[in-house]
Amino acid sequence: MITINSLLTALGMITIASPGALVVVFVLRSLLRVPVPERLISRATSTCVTIGLVAAISVLAIMLVTGSRQVPVEMGNVVLLPNHEFHFHLKFVFDRLSVPFCILSFVLVGTVGAFANRYLHREPGYGRFFLFYALFLLGMVCASLAGTIETLFLGWELVGLSSALLIAYFHDRRAPVVNGQRVWSVYRIADAAFLLAAVALHHTTGEGDFAKLMGSGPWPEGQATLSSFQALGIGSLLLFAAAGKSGLIPFSGWLPRAMEGPTPSSAVFYGALSVHLGAYLLLRVSPILQLSLPLTLMVIALGAASALFAAFASRVQTDIKSTLAFASITQVGIIVVEIGLGLYYLALIHIIGHACLRTLQLLRAPTLLRDYANIENAIGAHVANDTDSAPFIPVWLKQYGYRLSLERGGFDALLENYVIEPVAAAFRKFDRLERRWTDFLSRTASRDSDRVPAIDAKEDWA
Repeated sequence: MITINSLLTALGMITIASPGALVVVFVLRSLLRVPVPERLISRATSTCVTIGLVAAISVLAIMLVTGSRQVPVEMGNVVLLPNHEFHFHLKFVFDRLSVPFCILSFVLVGTVGAFANRYLHREPGYGRFFLFYALFLLGMVCASLAGTIETLFLGWELVGLSSALLIAYFHDRRAPVVNGQRVWSVYRIADAAFLLAAVALHHTTGEGDFAKLMGSGPWPEGQATLSSFQALGIGSLLLFAAAGKSGLIPFSGWLPRAMEGPTPSSAVFYGALSVHLGAYLLLRVSPILQLSLPLTLMVIALGAASALFAAFASRVQTDIKSTLAFASITQVGIIVVEIGLGLYYLALIHIIGHACLRTLQLLRAPTLLRDYANIENAIGAHVANDTDSAPFIPVWLKQYGYRLSLERGGFDALLENYVIEPVAAAFRKFDRLERRWTDFLSRTASRDSDRVPAIDAKEDWA
């Protein structure tokens, strides 16, 4: 007899397996070099997204009917090191935070996927785009439904990898590749902080399970099992990781550069889902934030400063995608402030509304300039807004604010000198060492082949 728990577990497995199956199909297609028509790629994407969305909505409906607020799906240990007290436990949880975020991911990915099917029609990298796209969906589902810190880190890394690859999608041009490398370098610093926080949680509690770390109660009613000092240290690392992933200061400069990728990836990554992943992390570990007043004040201050900075920077941008990028940082900063104030449900609703709005705006961006040109041709005049919104502010202060906003607060130069360039220099050094090693091996192999005497075919036949 099928019980409610077994039905929920089965639906949860389908929700997780649908993007995984899509990734497997696209990876096998690339490895086997099988030519697949665009129509089949689009149908495979829409089918898997639809199956995952229906399964997630079904889980939500059953939870609402039965009154269940938390449904765990255990997948077992992937890595188990008893002597070192570490294990990689694969676990997923359906609750009031993860289910709405998972459904939002499926809806927006499906919508943007349908748009990309026409937008990238006959593009040489059509199949490559949807491979990275499926990898991103798998990462978002893993991160949103993660029941352990290790599972969340796995989804976090998949999202970061697919994001960097799609920023450098047009790899025949220099700018996308350079900006993809910049974003990847910033992600490395943020991911290092995330990894340190995960190791610290294992060291202090011996567990990475959110149900034990954040208390047995469903989100957001759990109580963390950490001291105030431990919460401040681990929470600061998680806040640093969230700032890097969501483009909060001082990492705000990478978000406009990420718009070098195709419009569909810009819409779903940096306007809708990926940019909110840092805020989602703070919502997931919100019981830790409640244990330390200095940590709470840090969250509020970082969110407010990021929102204020991005609001000024968005007003001096010369292209619509950069303007929307900084507008997204403004809203994410406000969401982080709401999290710091303890307004968790308001922050979740804000994330859903802002993600849907920003997706629509970024998908509309390619035709916006053409529509403005048609309007100007129809009225026979240039449409401009020369109204002074703050006549009471001195001119010198306006000029200073304009220059500071145009320079993006100096954060780009700071990241270039102390983050991007050191990481790039390390990569270049390792590349040189690898080339020397491979050259040495190739020379050794060629000398060994010269020493082997040639065998006459006739003698060998005799």
